Amino acid sequence: MTDFLPIPATTATPAHQTGPKPAMVAAKKLEAGFLAEMLKSAGLGEQKNSLSGSAGEDQFASFHRQAIADRMVENGGIGLAEMFYKSIMEKTHD
Repeated sequence: MTDFLPIPATTATPAHQTGPKPAMVAAKKLEAGFLAEMLKSAGLGEQKNSLSGSAGEDQFASFHRQAIADRMVENGGIGLAEMFYKSIMEKTHD
């Protein structure tokens, strides 16, 4: 018979949590989404050659743009995440 590990009754995060704040994580995701859309508008990932034009090309190009945008945010981004974070925190303190 298989013994299962007990599941803790509470799922609350401890007050001394050292990880990133959920609001900052959300702000960085929002900035990355914005940057991915800007990269799409700039034409990143579009190919105009004899091998392009398949049905999945746009889908894979979006993964590439999102990965680039995520890396941009990891390396400091363009400052939108901080502004989004301040706005989120301002709304939660009202």
